[in-house]
Amino acid sequence: MEVLPSSTPSSGLRHSSSPSRLASSKSIRLSFGPKSYRVSPLSSGLNLGKRRGNRLKVRCTTEGMEKRLVAGRKDESGGNFLEAAAGGKGAAFSLPERFKVAALMAAAMCLCNADRVVMSVAIVPLAAKNGWSNSFSGIVQSSFLWGYIFSSVIGGVLVDRYGGKRVMAWGVALWSLATLLTPWAANHSTIALLGVRTFFGLAEGVALPCMSTLSSRWFPTHERASAVAISMAGFHLGNVVGLILTPIMMWSTGIPGPFTFFSTVGLLWLTRWAFVVTSDPQDSPFISKGELRLIQEGKKKSLTRSNHKSPPLRHILSKLPTWAIICANITNNWGYFVLLSWMPVYFKTVFDVNLKQAAWFSAVPWGTMAVSGYVAGATSDHLIKAGYSLTLVRKIMQSIGFIGPGIALLCLNCANSPVIAAVYITAALSLSSFSQAGFLLNIQDIAPQCAGFIHGIANSAGTFAAIISTIGTGYFVQWLGSFKAFLTVTAVLYLVTAVFWNLFATGERIF
Repeated sequence: MEVLPSSTPSSGLRHSSSPSRLASSKSIRLSFGPKSYRVSPLSSGLNLGKRRGNRLKVRCTTEGMEKRLVAGRKDESGGNFLEAAAGGKGAAFSLPERFKVAALMAAAMCLCNADRVVMSVAIVPLAAKNGWSNSFSGIVQSSFLWGYIFSSVIGGVLVDRYGGKRVMAWGVALWSLATLLTPWAANHSTIALLGVRTFFGLAEGVALPCMSTLSSRWFPTHERASAVAISMAGFHLGNVVGLILTPIMMWSTGIPGPFTFFSTVGLLWLTRWAFVVTSDPQDSPFISKGELRLIQEGKKKSLTRSNHKSPPLRHILSKLPTWAIICANITNNWGYFVLLSWMPVYFKTVFDVNLKQAAWFSAVPWGTMAVSGYVAGATSDHLIKAGYSLTLVRKIMQSIGFIGPGIALLCLNCANSPVIAAVYITAALSLSSFSQAGFLLNIQDIAPQCAGFIHGIANSAGTFAAIISTIGTGYFVQWLGSFKAFLTVTAVLYLVTAVFWNLFATGERIF
């Protein structure tokens, strides 16, 4: 590599050039082998350090990616001499700290959903063992939501007050403990099982508010959709991991096997989370100054920490954009939990496939949902960078996320084979993942300072809808002997909510 003032001939590096002369130059040419680039010292983030002999230290802080380079003499072979400041040959690449946080959050969300899914698979042998009907199986599965509905609001308030790191750590620790105790509770009594599952839901209710708030703190606006997509990809992959590994573990180690495995992984995750993540990038000892500056400058309005109190609940509920988010959450959770809780039972009941085959048919749609969710996030960020308004982008993403699944579920009623059914369910879930770049991000758009609280309100309403849909599916199937009626109701709900969203949603800040 060569560092040359714009007036310097291209034949070589003038070793007499001082850092002050280079800094005063209008531009500097960086040569990497046969290629060269002309940059401004001020605009590019190049900091020119002290000269040592025939070497000149260069510090690059562009885009939050800092590298310390030593440039100067050529080596004996005639090539350019390049060292990392650490002494290695070649510049070392370091992953930005914000993406490390996103990766750990994705792992937590993966565990969050995997721990839920274990019960969706285990319910089949447990029901056979205990003689449970479909309707009572729905009650057992919905018991998770009894605790979840309360902790969503409480968790949102705690996140706004104490930060996402601490609240998420306690959440993972407690739900891992509840997962570990589930097999014991199932063998002890039905009341004990319902109590443990309720406690499990109580602990898991903090996950989404934590993810939403940490993403808004650690990522600039134009990267936030991708950040949420990374976390939610982990969330959806948790379904795949749970649905595939649970039957295998149950057949080899019995029902307690998968519960013990996933709870152990959760406790191991805690050891990494505790030492790497902070609730705010300003508190991180690992983040570079350049990356911190990128995060802060990439937001419309800096989300500085303050003692800002959430607006009164009455004021929040008086705004139609709030109701657009609440209705979207209700519909999203209704459809999501119908498919999450009943998909293995659906394939076994309608197409008479065994549990292992049902798990595989159920896992494929969730895997594609993880990929399509990232596509939605990247597309959303691209549209925002291209100059489209937040309101338009959020409406486009949410329309895809509701109209697509609505049509797919109507088509599912006509499926005559498990493969065709899996295709329609895959389409429904893949398109529904566009909601991540719709209402889920819109909470931060309209209320950046109290997003956790509003997320908790919306999620509690959505959880109540999920309880009704999870139990209702069981009763509908028991009474009518078919899934068709409930799938039709869910499809209509998707389509009606899409209209309501487009009428009243906004990307502008309200609170």
